[in-house]
Amino acid sequence: MTIYDNLFKEKYNIDPKIIEFVNRIEDKLQDRFKEFSDIAQYNQVKILKAMQEEGLKATDFNWTTGYGYGDIGRDKVESIYTRIFNVEDSLVRSNIVSGTHAITLAIKAILKPGDHFLSVTSTPYDTLQKVIGLRGDSPDSLINSGYEYSEIPLVNNTIDIESIKSYIQDNTSLVIMQRSTGYSNRRAFTVSELKEAVDEVKRINKDIKIFVDNCYGEFTELIEPSEIGIDIMAGSLIKNPGGGLCYTGGYVAGKEELIERAANILTAPGIGKDCGLTFGMTRQILQGLFMSPKIVEDAIRGATLFSRSFEELGFRTIPTSSDPRSDIVTAIELKKPEILEIFCKYIQFSSPVDSEFTPIPWDMPGYDDQVIMAAGDFIEGSSIELSADGPMREPYYVYFQGGLSYYHIKFALINLLNALYKEKLINI
Repeated sequence: MTIYDNLFKEKYNIDPKIIEFVNRIEDKLQDRFKEFSDIAQYNQVKILKAMQEEGLKATDFNWTTGYGYGDIGRDKVESIYTRIFNVEDSLVRSNIVSGTHAITLAIKAILKPGDHFLSVTSTPYDTLQKVIGLRGDSPDSLINSGYEYSEIPLVNNTIDIESIKSYIQDNTSLVIMQRSTGYSNRRAFTVSELKEAVDEVKRINKDIKIFVDNCYGEFTELIEPSEIGIDIMAGSLIKNPGGGLCYTGGYVAGKEELIERAANILTAPGIGKDCGLTFGMTRQILQGLFMSPKIVEDAIRGATLFSRSFEELGFRTIPTSSDPRSDIVTAIELKKPEILEIFCKYIQFSSPVDSEFTPIPWDMPGYDDQVIMAAGDFIEGSSIELSADGPMREPYYVYFQGGLSYYHIKFALINLLNALYKEKLINI
């Protein structure tokens, strides 16, 4: 055993068989890890060059007060995002409070009353279902505000390209796509898979706008959805692009006219992008962005280590350890509520913050089922930090994501497997 193995055994009372098992799995994954490293290096150069070409300066980290007029740092952030994502314009703001908020801004930037919009990736993530009006009874949901909605079921967990034409109506103005798995039993769609759907929609009617929810997907591939002919996309700064440093925020990126409308919705017509404080976060936003390719790489490496380990223990994982990766999320079908609770308990136990607390299921706003969450994060709710969560419903999937370093993720896996082994819930 290595010095590290002995330390871990001593400090956490780990059975040596668990450490040997995880090390053996790790050895099998070196070719995959090389793939992830190549992608991270490509994206690191892309981000570095964007910052250089936009002339980022130390003085850009200064900030204004009041209305936020003339905040050159805020404008520089948005020009850098625009260059990285290869779009016409971007809106990157701390007062976009979540990924769902950013997605809603993007959708509302396109829709007009009476318009129909279509999801080609089946039912969206739980929180967006309430925005649309599929759940809950909010008078401000999109359906209750006069918009029409429909969705195309997946076929064997793939986009049903052939059915798109039959779902498009005369008043269809928008098609939406969700890249990440969400709380579902499919893997994330790759950018090339999304492109097939984009090409089909534009072939049917080039005037239909296309939106992609890019949450959890940034910098997991060489290109982004913004580079395959879509009109607008959105994401969260406390996920991949924030690099674990952003306190809050979100982004919308795409066609200039749509970004202008999204900004008007966020603030007010006539104000748009010209106002809005950064609250001194420009440095964190850009430093987090700069670090994000490596952090995303480590998160994917750790997720793949989790996948292969649980596969060898007889559990179903989505994606599998050999599937293409297009987000940082791994879903594991645990089948039993007690395993889901132990999983989250030991992710929390392995965290640097609030490690003494034990997660329990609770009624989380935006969800119909109780949800259990583990997140001992420096930034509350940060999904790029080590975290796990899942709805308390059959077949008891846990959704594992994040980790600011691969080594931390590996430590957490060893702790978790040790607990499951001691409870006789797995055999090694």
